[in-house]
Amino acid sequence: MSIHNNPPTKLFSRDFVLSAVANLFISMVFYLLMTSMALYAIDRFQASDSAAGLASSAFIIGSVAARLIAGKLLALCGRKPLLLISLVVFVLVSLLYIPANSLWLLLVLRFIHGMAFGAGNTALATAVQALIPPARRSEGTGYFGLSATLSTAVGPLLAVVFASSGNYTAVFIFCALCSVAAMLIGFILRLPEPAKTVKHPTAGRRKGNFLRSIISPAALPISLVIFVCGTAYSGIIAFLAPFLISHSMPGAASWFFILYAVTVLISRLFAGRIQDRRGDNAIMYPVLLVFAAGMAMLALEPTTLTIGIAALLTGLGFGALMPCAQTIAVMAVAPAEMGVATSTFFLMLDLGVGFGPIVLGLAIPLLGYTGMFGILAAVAVLGIGLYFVAHGRRGAAATTVGA
Repeated sequence: MSIHNNPPTKLFSRDFVLSAVANLFISMVFYLLMTSMALYAIDRFQASDSAAGLASSAFIIGSVAARLIAGKLLALCGRKPLLLISLVVFVLVSLLYIPANSLWLLLVLRFIHGMAFGAGNTALATAVQALIPPARRSEGTGYFGLSATLSTAVGPLLAVVFASSGNYTAVFIFCALCSVAAMLIGFILRLPEPAKTVKHPTAGRRKGNFLRSIISPAALPISLVIFVCGTAYSGIIAFLAPFLISHSMPGAASWFFILYAVTVLISRLFAGRIQDRRGDNAIMYPVLLVFAAGMAMLALEPTTLTIGIAALLTGLGFGALMPCAQTIAVMAVAPAEMGVATSTFFLMLDLGVGFGPIVLGLAIPLLGYTGMFGILAAVAVLGIGLYFVAHGRRGAAATTVGA
Protein backbone atom coordinates (compact mmCIF):
# COMPACT_ATOMS: atom_id res chain seq x y z
CA MET A 1 0.00 0.00 0.00
CA SER A 2 1.30 3.45 -0.84
CA ILE A 3 0.96 6.49 1.33
CA HIS A 4 0.10 9.97 0.18
CA ASN A 5 2.55 12.00 -1.83
CA ASN A 6 2.46 15.14 0.33
CA PRO A 7 5.91 16.10 1.66
CA PRO A 8 6.50 14.52 5.08
CA THR A 9 7.05 16.73 8.11
CA LYS A 10 8.41 14.15 10.58
CA LEU A 11 11.81 12.51 10.06
CA PHE A 12 11.64 9.48 12.38
CA SER A 13 8.30 8.21 11.16
CA ARG A 14 7.16 4.60 11.52
CA ASP A 15 8.00 3.76 7.92
CA PHE A 16 11.38 5.53 7.99
CA VAL A 17 12.49 3.51 11.02
CA LEU A 18 11.17 0.23 9.57
CA SER A 19 12.95 0.96 6.27
CA ALA A 20 16.23 1.49 8.13
CA VAL A 21 15.81 -1.83 9.96
CA ALA A 22 15.06 -3.64 6.68
CA ASN A 23 18.15 -2.03 5.16
CA LEU A 24 20.22 -3.32 8.09
CA PHE A 25 19.18 -6.92 7.37
CA ILE A 26 19.75 -6.56 3.61
CA SER A 27 23.18 -5.00 4.12
CA MET A 28 24.10 -7.67 6.68
CA VAL A 29 23.62 -10.35 4.02
CA PHE A 30 25.72 -8.37 1.54
CA TYR A 31 28.74 -7.83 3.81
CA LEU A 32 28.64 -11.28 5.42
CA LEU A 33 28.71 -13.06 2.06
CA MET A 34 31.21 -10.67 0.45
CA THR A 35 33.61 -11.45 3.29
CA SER A 36 33.15 -15.23 3.31
CA MET A 37 32.36 -16.19 -0.30
CA ALA A 38 35.93 -16.35 -1.62
CA LEU A 39 36.99 -18.59 1.29
CA TYR A 40 33.91 -20.76 0.73
CA ALA A 41 34.70 -21.21 -2.98
CA ILE A 42 38.24 -22.28 -2.12
CA ASP A 43 37.22 -24.66 0.68
CA ARG A 44 34.19 -26.22 -1.03
CA PHE A 45 35.24 -26.29 -4.69
CA GLN A 46 39.05 -25.92 -4.48
CA ALA A 47 38.70 -22.79 -6.62
CA SER A 48 41.75 -20.84 -7.72
CA ASP A 49 42.32 -17.36 -6.30
CA SER A 50 40.95 -15.71 -9.44
CA ALA A 51 37.86 -17.96 -9.48
CA ALA A 52 37.31 -17.32 -5.77
CA GLY A 53 37.50 -13.61 -6.44
CA LEU A 54 34.92 -14.02 -9.18
CA ALA A 55 32.64 -15.79 -6.72
CA SER A 56 32.62 -12.58 -4.69
CA SER A 57 32.52 -10.10 -7.57
CA ALA A 58 29.72 -11.96 -9.44
CA PHE A 59 27.39 -10.45 -6.84
CA ILE A 60 28.54 -6.95 -7.75
CA ILE A 61 28.21 -7.71 -11.47
CA GLY A 62 24.61 -8.79 -10.88
CA SER A 63 23.94 -5.69 -8.82
CA VAL A 64 25.27 -3.45 -11.59
CA ALA A 65 23.11 -5.25 -14.15
CA ALA A 66 20.01 -4.71 -12.00
CA ARG A 67 20.76 -1.04 -11.37
CA LEU A 68 20.96 -0.47 -15.13
CA ILE A 69 17.26 -1.26 -15.37
CA ALA A 70 16.13 -0.49 -11.81
CA GLY A 71 14.79 2.94 -12.70
CA LYS A 72 12.63 1.45 -15.43
CA LEU A 73 11.51 -1.40 -13.16
CA LEU A 74 10.49 1.11 -10.49
CA ALA A 75 8.34 2.97 -13.00
CA LEU A 76 6.86 -0.30 -14.24
CA CYS A 77 6.29 -2.22 -10.97
CA GLY A 78 6.34 0.39 -8.24
CA ARG A 79 8.65 0.65 -5.25
CA LYS A 80 7.03 -1.78 -2.80
CA PRO A 81 6.33 -4.57 -5.34
CA LEU A 82 9.92 -4.43 -6.62
CA LEU A 83 11.25 -4.50 -3.06
CA LEU A 84 9.13 -7.52 -2.13
CA ILE A 85 10.03 -9.48 -5.27
CA SER A 86 13.71 -8.81 -4.60
CA LEU A 87 13.46 -9.93 -0.97
CA VAL A 88 11.71 -13.18 -1.93
CA VAL A 89 14.64 -13.92 -4.27
CA PHE A 90 17.00 -12.97 -1.42
CA VAL A 91 15.48 -15.69 0.78
CA LEU A 92 15.49 -18.37 -1.91
CA VAL A 93 19.05 -17.79 -3.09
CA SER A 94 20.41 -17.77 0.47
CA LEU A 95 18.98 -21.28 0.92
CA LEU A 96 20.01 -22.49 -2.54
CA TYR A 97 23.68 -21.87 -1.69
CA ILE A 98 23.53 -24.92 0.59
CA PRO A 99 22.79 -27.61 -2.05
CA ALA A 100 24.80 -25.90 -4.83
CA ASN A 101 27.29 -28.56 -5.89
CA SER A 102 29.46 -26.82 -8.49
CA LEU A 103 31.42 -23.62 -8.84
CA TRP A 104 29.45 -22.64 -11.93
CA LEU A 105 26.15 -22.97 -10.09
CA LEU A 106 27.59 -20.90 -7.26
CA LEU A 107 28.53 -18.16 -9.73
CA VAL A 108 25.02 -18.16 -11.20
CA LEU A 109 23.48 -17.88 -7.74
CA ARG A 110 25.84 -15.04 -6.84
CA PHE A 111 24.83 -13.16 -10.00
CA ILE A 112 21.09 -13.62 -9.31
CA HIS A 113 21.59 -12.65 -5.67
CA GLY A 114 23.38 -9.50 -6.77
CA MET A 115 20.55 -8.58 -9.13
CA ALA A 116 18.04 -8.96 -6.30
CA PHE A 117 20.22 -6.76 -4.10
CA GLY A 118 20.63 -4.06 -6.75
CA ALA A 119 16.90 -3.89 -7.50
CA GLY A 120 15.74 -4.12 -3.88
CA ASN A 121 18.30 -1.68 -2.55
CA THR A 122 17.41 0.86 -5.22
CA ALA A 123 13.68 0.51 -4.51
CA LEU A 124 14.14 0.96 -0.76
CA ALA A 125 16.66 3.81 -1.01
CA THR A 126 14.39 5.64 -3.46
CA ALA A 127 11.30 5.25 -1.28
CA VAL A 128 13.15 6.46 1.80
CA GLN A 129 14.01 9.74 0.08
CA ALA A 130 10.28 10.41 -0.21
CA LEU A 131 9.84 9.65 3.52
CA ILE A 132 12.36 12.32 4.55
CA PRO A 133 11.24 15.95 5.00
CA PRO A 134 12.90 17.97 2.18
CA ALA A 135 14.45 20.42 4.67
CA ARG A 136 16.23 17.52 6.44
CA ARG A 137 17.12 15.51 3.33
CA SER A 138 20.84 15.09 3.99
CA GLU A 139 20.40 14.50 7.72
CA GLY A 140 17.76 11.84 7.07
CA THR A 141 19.86 10.14 4.38
CA GLY A 142 22.74 9.97 6.84
CA TYR A 143 20.60 8.42 9.56
CA PHE A 144 19.20 5.86 7.12
CA GLY A 145 22.74 4.98 6.06
CA LEU A 146 23.65 4.16 9.67
CA SER A 147 21.88 0.83 9.25
CA ALA A 148 24.23 -0.18 6.44
CA THR A 149 27.19 1.17 8.42
CA LEU A 150 26.43 -1.13 11.37
CA SER A 151 26.44 -4.11 9.02
CA THR A 152 29.95 -3.22 7.78
CA ALA A 153 31.26 -4.14 11.24
CA VAL A 154 28.86 -6.93 12.30
CA GLY A 155 28.66 -8.73 8.92
CA PRO A 156 32.41 -9.33 8.43
CA LEU A 157 32.80 -10.22 12.12
CA LEU A 158 30.13 -12.93 11.88
CA ALA A 159 31.66 -14.16 8.62
CA VAL A 160 35.02 -14.65 10.33
CA VAL A 161 33.38 -16.47 13.26
CA PHE A 162 31.42 -18.85 11.01
CA ALA A 163 34.11 -19.37 8.38
CA SER A 164 36.86 -20.04 10.94
CA SER A 165 35.02 -23.19 11.97
CA GLY A 166 34.11 -24.09 8.39
CA ASN A 167 30.40 -23.81 9.19
CA TYR A 168 29.26 -22.21 5.94
CA THR A 169 25.79 -23.73 6.23
CA ALA A 170 25.30 -21.52 9.29
CA VAL A 171 26.33 -18.52 7.16
CA PHE A 172 23.67 -19.25 4.56
CA ILE A 173 20.95 -20.00 7.11
CA PHE A 174 21.74 -16.78 8.97
CA CYS A 175 21.54 -14.88 5.68
CA ALA A 176 18.18 -16.51 4.91
CA LEU A 177 16.85 -15.49 8.33
CA CYS A 178 17.99 -11.90 7.78
CA SER A 179 16.30 -11.95 4.37
CA VAL A 180 13.06 -13.27 5.87
CA ALA A 181 13.13 -10.53 8.51
CA ALA A 182 13.60 -7.88 5.81
CA MET A 183 10.79 -9.41 3.74
CA LEU A 184 8.35 -9.41 6.68
CA ILE A 185 9.12 -5.76 7.31
CA GLY A 186 8.59 -5.10 3.59
CA PHE A 187 5.04 -6.43 3.77
CA ILE A 188 4.02 -3.91 6.45
CA LEU A 189 5.93 -0.96 5.01
CA ARG A 190 3.91 1.90 3.54
CA LEU A 191 6.06 3.30 0.76
CA PRO A 192 5.10 6.43 -1.18
CA GLU A 193 4.82 6.07 -4.94
CA PRO A 194 5.47 8.99 -7.32
CA ALA A 195 2.52 10.56 -9.11
CA LYS A 196 1.91 9.04 -12.52
CA THR A 197 2.77 11.28 -15.43
CA VAL A 198 1.06 11.21 -18.81
CA LYS A 199 3.54 10.74 -21.65
CA HIS A 200 3.17 11.63 -25.28
CA PRO A 201 2.42 8.53 -27.41
CA THR A 202 5.68 8.92 -29.31
CA ALA A 203 7.81 9.68 -26.25
CA GLY A 204 9.11 6.15 -25.98
CA ARG A 205 10.52 6.33 -29.50
CA ARG A 206 12.61 9.42 -28.99
CA LYS A 207 16.33 8.96 -29.48
CA GLY A 208 18.12 8.38 -26.20
CA ASN A 209 14.93 7.61 -24.30
CA PHE A 210 16.19 4.18 -23.18
CA LEU A 211 19.46 5.65 -21.91
CA ARG A 212 17.51 8.31 -20.00
CA SER A 213 15.45 5.54 -18.39
CA ILE A 214 18.56 4.02 -16.77
CA ILE A 215 20.88 7.01 -16.33
CA SER A 216 19.82 10.37 -14.90
CA PRO A 217 21.77 13.19 -16.61
CA ALA A 218 21.17 15.46 -13.60
CA ALA A 219 22.47 12.88 -11.10
CA LEU A 220 25.36 11.62 -13.24
CA PRO A 221 27.95 14.36 -12.43
CA ILE A 222 27.89 13.80 -8.67
CA SER A 223 27.62 10.04 -9.28
CA LEU A 224 30.92 10.17 -11.19
CA VAL A 225 32.49 11.68 -8.07
CA ILE A 226 31.30 8.70 -6.03
CA PHE A 227 32.60 6.37 -8.76
CA VAL A 228 36.11 7.84 -8.40
CA CYS A 229 36.01 7.78 -4.60
CA GLY A 230 34.45 4.30 -4.60
CA THR A 231 37.35 3.08 -6.72
CA ALA A 232 39.76 4.44 -4.11
CA TYR A 233 37.76 2.86 -1.28
CA SER A 234 37.73 -0.51 -3.08
CA GLY A 235 41.45 -0.79 -2.35
CA ILE A 236 40.62 -0.89 1.36
CA ILE A 237 37.93 -3.54 0.98
CA ALA A 238 39.94 -5.82 -1.27
CA PHE A 239 43.56 -5.39 -0.22
CA LEU A 240 43.84 -3.97 3.28
CA ALA A 241 43.85 -7.42 4.92
CA PRO A 242 46.55 -8.98 2.68
CA PHE A 243 48.54 -5.72 2.95
CA LEU A 244 48.59 -5.92 6.75
CA ILE A 245 49.23 -9.68 6.74
CA SER A 246 52.27 -9.09 4.54
CA HIS A 247 53.56 -6.77 7.29
CA SER A 248 52.87 -9.30 10.09
CA MET A 249 49.83 -7.36 11.34
CA PRO A 250 47.02 -9.90 10.71
CA GLY A 251 44.77 -8.64 13.53
CA ALA A 252 44.96 -5.00 12.48
CA ALA A 253 42.36 -5.34 9.71
CA SER A 254 39.66 -6.39 12.18
CA TRP A 255 40.01 -3.40 14.45
CA PHE A 256 40.55 -1.11 11.44
CA PHE A 257 37.01 -1.87 10.25
CA ILE A 258 35.57 -1.63 13.75
CA LEU A 259 37.19 1.78 14.23
CA TYR A 260 36.12 2.73 10.70
CA ALA A 261 32.49 1.79 11.43
CA VAL A 262 32.43 3.73 14.71
CA THR A 263 33.80 6.82 12.97
CA VAL A 264 31.21 6.52 10.20
CA LEU A 265 28.46 6.35 12.82
CA ILE A 266 29.78 9.54 14.42
CA SER A 267 30.09 11.33 11.07
CA ARG A 268 26.45 10.64 10.20
CA LEU A 269 25.34 12.51 13.35
CA PHE A 270 26.57 15.89 12.12
CA ALA A 271 27.43 15.77 8.40
CA GLY A 272 23.83 15.87 7.19
CA ARG A 273 22.93 18.76 9.47
CA ILE A 274 25.86 20.80 8.20
CA GLN A 275 24.83 20.14 4.59
CA ASP A 276 21.17 21.02 5.22
CA ARG A 277 22.02 24.25 7.04
CA ARG A 278 25.18 25.48 5.30
CA GLY A 279 25.03 23.98 1.83
CA ASP A 280 26.81 21.21 -0.06
CA ASN A 281 30.28 22.72 -0.31
CA ALA A 282 30.52 23.31 3.44
CA ILE A 283 30.64 19.55 4.01
CA MET A 284 31.72 18.03 0.69
CA TYR A 285 35.13 19.71 0.38
CA PRO A 286 36.20 18.87 3.98
CA VAL A 287 35.13 15.19 3.79
CA LEU A 288 36.78 14.74 0.40
CA LEU A 289 40.02 16.17 1.79
CA VAL A 290 39.81 13.99 4.91
CA PHE A 291 39.20 10.88 2.80
CA ALA A 292 42.21 11.63 0.61
CA ALA A 293 44.34 12.11 3.74
CA GLY A 294 43.18 8.75 5.07
CA MET A 295 44.18 7.00 1.85
CA ALA A 296 47.55 8.73 1.99
CA MET A 297 48.14 7.35 5.51
CA LEU A 298 47.81 3.83 4.10
CA ALA A 299 50.62 4.59 1.66
CA LEU A 300 53.02 4.94 4.60
CA GLU A 301 54.88 2.08 6.25
CA PRO A 302 52.12 0.54 8.40
CA THR A 303 52.23 0.93 12.16
CA THR A 304 49.52 0.75 14.79
CA LEU A 305 49.37 4.55 14.80
CA THR A 306 49.18 5.06 11.02
CA ILE A 307 46.54 2.34 10.58
CA GLY A 308 44.47 3.80 13.42
CA ILE A 309 44.65 7.31 11.95
CA ALA A 310 43.79 5.94 8.49
CA ALA A 311 40.70 4.21 9.91
CA LEU A 312 39.53 7.43 11.55
CA LEU A 313 40.12 9.60 8.49
CA THR A 314 38.64 7.22 5.91
CA GLY A 315 35.65 6.52 8.16
CA LEU A 316 35.00 10.22 8.64
CA GLY A 317 35.63 11.05 4.99
CA PHE A 318 33.97 8.25 3.03
CA GLY A 319 31.31 7.70 5.69
CA ALA A 320 30.05 11.28 5.43
CA LEU A 321 30.65 11.48 1.69
CA MET A 322 28.14 8.75 0.83
CA PRO A 323 24.90 10.28 2.19
CA CYS A 324 25.92 13.83 1.31
CA ALA A 325 26.62 12.93 -2.32
CA GLN A 326 23.43 10.87 -2.54
CA THR A 327 21.46 13.84 -1.28
CA ILE A 328 22.88 16.00 -4.06
CA ALA A 329 21.89 13.34 -6.60
CA VAL A 330 18.25 13.04 -5.51
CA MET A 331 17.79 16.77 -4.92
CA ALA A 332 18.82 17.45 -8.51
CA VAL A 333 15.74 15.73 -9.97
CA ALA A 334 11.96 15.85 -9.72
CA PRO A 335 10.29 13.42 -7.25
CA ALA A 336 9.09 11.16 -10.07
CA GLU A 337 12.73 10.73 -11.23
CA MET A 338 14.20 9.83 -7.83
CA GLY A 339 14.30 6.15 -8.79
CA VAL A 340 16.53 6.73 -11.81
CA ALA A 341 18.69 9.20 -9.86
CA THR A 342 19.16 6.75 -6.99
CA SER A 343 19.89 3.94 -9.45
CA THR A 344 22.46 6.10 -11.24
CA PHE A 345 24.20 6.95 -7.97
CA PHE A 346 24.51 3.36 -6.74
CA LEU A 347 25.36 2.09 -10.20
CA MET A 348 28.45 4.31 -10.23
CA LEU A 349 29.28 3.28 -6.67
CA ASP A 350 29.00 -0.41 -7.58
CA LEU A 351 31.18 0.07 -10.65
CA GLY A 352 33.91 1.73 -8.60
CA VAL A 353 33.83 -0.64 -5.62
CA GLY A 354 33.16 -3.78 -7.65
CA PHE A 355 35.55 -3.40 -10.56
CA GLY A 356 38.26 -1.27 -8.96
CA PRO A 357 39.99 -4.28 -7.39
CA ILE A 358 40.35 -5.93 -10.79
CA VAL A 359 42.52 -3.06 -12.05
CA LEU A 360 44.27 -2.61 -8.72
CA GLY A 361 45.17 -6.30 -8.59
CA LEU A 362 47.12 -5.85 -11.80
CA ALA A 363 48.99 -2.88 -10.33
CA ILE A 364 50.12 -4.50 -7.08
CA PRO A 365 52.89 -6.67 -8.62
CA LEU A 366 54.35 -3.49 -10.14
CA LEU A 367 53.80 -0.98 -7.33
CA GLY A 368 53.39 -3.04 -4.17
CA TYR A 369 50.65 -2.34 -1.65
CA THR A 370 52.03 0.98 -0.45
CA GLY A 371 52.47 2.18 -4.02
CA MET A 372 48.91 1.15 -4.81
CA PHE A 373 47.54 3.08 -1.84
CA GLY A 374 49.63 6.06 -2.92
CA ILE A 375 47.95 5.93 -6.33
CA LEU A 376 44.56 5.66 -4.64
CA ALA A 377 45.31 8.73 -2.52
CA ALA A 378 45.93 10.60 -5.79
CA VAL A 379 42.64 9.21 -7.14
CA ALA A 380 40.86 10.57 -4.05
CA VAL A 381 42.43 13.99 -4.68
CA LEU A 382 41.15 13.73 -8.25
CA GLY A 383 37.68 13.32 -6.75
CA ILE A 384 38.00 16.79 -5.18
CA GLY A 385 38.68 18.40 -8.54
CA LEU A 386 35.91 16.40 -10.17
CA TYR A 387 33.47 17.55 -7.49
CA PHE A 388 34.36 21.19 -8.20
CA VAL A 389 33.67 20.72 -11.90
CA ALA A 390 30.54 18.61 -11.39
CA HIS A 391 28.84 20.57 -8.64
CA GLY A 392 31.04 22.62 -6.31
CA ARG A 393 31.49 25.68 -8.53
CA ARG A 394 27.77 26.42 -8.32
CA GLY A 395 28.25 27.83 -4.85
CA ALA A 396 28.04 27.00 -1.19
CA ALA A 397 24.29 26.42 -1.19
CA ALA A 398 24.15 24.51 -4.45
CA THR A 399 21.58 21.84 -3.61
CA THR A 400 18.27 22.47 -5.29
CA VAL A 401 15.17 20.37 -5.32
CA GLY A 402 14.31 19.28 -8.80
CA ALA A 403 10.59 19.18 -8.02
